[in-house]
Amino acid sequence: MYKIITFVLINILVSIYLIAPFPTAPNLPNGLVSTEPGDTTQISNVKAYYTNQYRKDVMPFFYNNIKTPYILINHPPERAKQVFRDTTQSYYLEEFVIPLKGSIYINGFEWENDVFTKPDQREANKMLVNKVEYKSKVSIRTFESKIYLRFANLILLNITIITILFAIKKAFYEDKR
Repeated sequence: MYKIITFVLINILVSIYLIAPFPTAPNLPNGLVSTEPGDTTQISNVKAYYTNQYRKDVMPFFYNNIKTPYILINHPPERAKQVFRDTTQSYYLEEFVIPLKGSIYINGFEWENDVFTKPDQREANKMLVNKVEYKSKVSIRTFESKIYLRFANLILLNITIITILFAIKKAFYEDKR
């Protein structure tokens, strides 16, 4: 009986987690909001900033300000073309996976460190906005799952766990015969 009560309580806690709002990616401090096409309304759930901060400063800000449990995945920069758009420049791409809820992608482009451009040609990638030079551009895109999909995943997870537990119980029970 205690196993069933424990199982129900865990499911109630997970359900509360699933109902809780998806975290919003915090705004990057000391950054100029980009108004370029593709950085605003043209692509859903995207915002971008011009900044003079590098990856070593930008990513710790997000690590500390995404206020929910997450799994961090470091993707190759080429993947930014799939997540954002095919013309997106990238130096790094990191994904915050919020289990059973969605993902927040952080893409950074530092023109001085562009691995896809020869060092003597990087000057052409310099970012000038209103005659002000910026060292990097940080783009953020969120993918939030629908609440009914979250609960469908929870149901499938429960079925999987129960099936595995019954298989383990059966294996041990048959071994004792």
